[in-house]
Amino acid sequence: MSALPALQSYLTPAEYLALERHSETKSEYWQGETYALAGANRGHNLVAFNLAATLGPQLKHRPCEAYVGDMRVKVTSAGLYTYPDMTIVCGKAEFEDHDEDTLLNPTVIIEVLSPSTEAYDRGAKFEFYRMLESLSDYLLVSQSSPTIEHFTRHADDRWLLATCKGLEAVAEIPSIGCELRLADVYDKVEWPAEAPQRPRLRRVKEDEARYDIR
Repeated sequence: MSALPALQSYLTPAEYLALERHSETKSEYWQGETYALAGANRGHNLVAFNLAATLGPQLKHRPCEAYVGDMRVKVTSAGLYTYPDMTIVCGKAEFEDHDEDTLLNPTVIIEVLSPSTEAYDRGAKFEFYRMLESLSDYLLVSQSSPTIEHFTRHADDRWLLATCKGLEAVAEIPSIGCELRLADVYDKVEWPAEAPQRPRLRRVKEDEARYDIR
């Protein structure tokens, strides 16, 4: 989803949560400022639904829970409150308070890329997410092509990238024993046909004498 800066004064985290819990819209929070989240388009919603439909059955009868869209995640060390497109936690879920609407220890975070937020999801937001000691996997799911980029945490806090492309590909998530078949993730998703390229014409200067009619 797109994040748009909201015009209001500095808020403490407690003030933000109090307002957010009674708001009809969602906003991210960072360093005293809130950022309204814009709505998602058809492709984004289809991919997000397919992710939940694909991973949900694989997590049944397992000590993991999956949340889509409305579960807020707090990155304590960064002072960030945000809403990943999908969050999975394995083991005991830890929340900020008794409302259980702000998760502290996600295991896997998945973001569906949008043109307005792709740079943020790849850059600053990923930097914030890496501060979560519980996080083992971060996945970026494209809307514009069947592509999933999967970052996994390794020793010495190194993050390694594996990219899966094409509807025949499968993105495996060993940390939770799941896999994402891209044909399932992109079910019913349509991409605009590429416009045919116009032939490039090269102007040739003819010998004017050849066309001299007298």
